Amino acid sequence: MKLNDIRIGTIGGTLCSIWVSFSFGDVLQTVLMSALGTVVSYATSRLLNKIKKRN
Repeated sequence: MKLNDIRIGTIGGTLCSIWVSFSFGDVLQTVLMSALGTVVSYATSRLLNKIKKRN
């Protein structure tokens, strides 16, 4: 067996074990929380820019 085959097998096994540990609900929750964080961050920066321009 070549060293390259062992590396490919190890990487494949690792990826398969990681893939199985994720659930769709966890991924969906992460996507929604990151989108909400992005919107809040954008709105906060816009609000602070408006306040800064007034002063």
